[in-house]
Amino acid sequence: MAMPCTIFQAVIYGNQPKFFLILKKLVTMLVERTNNNKIVITLSSSVDSFGLQRLIDYVKYLEATSKSKLKQEDVDKLADEVNASWWEKNRKRFIKGGSL
Repeated sequence: MAMPCTIFQAVIYGNQPKFFLILKKLVTMLVERTNNNKIVITLSSSVDSFGLQRLIDYVKYLEATSKSKLKQEDVDKLADEVNASWWEKNRKRFIKGGSL
């Protein structure tokens, strides 16, 4: 079943109790589920494809990590170790002489 949706940007001008609200149409989208249980999202051509790809990548990340039992602090520690190791190997490319 298709679900048409129009997204608006709300802009409030002024302070309480005197203000006015402007709704600006941003994008129209259509979300539908096909017979083979796939979800199809159709967006207007005004949508930024780079931003949309970032959103898709984030959804893929959520799906890939949904069953992970790691705690955020463990993930942060691993990320810090990887970043420190990468910096040691690559600092000469960014800093003349390789030291601060």
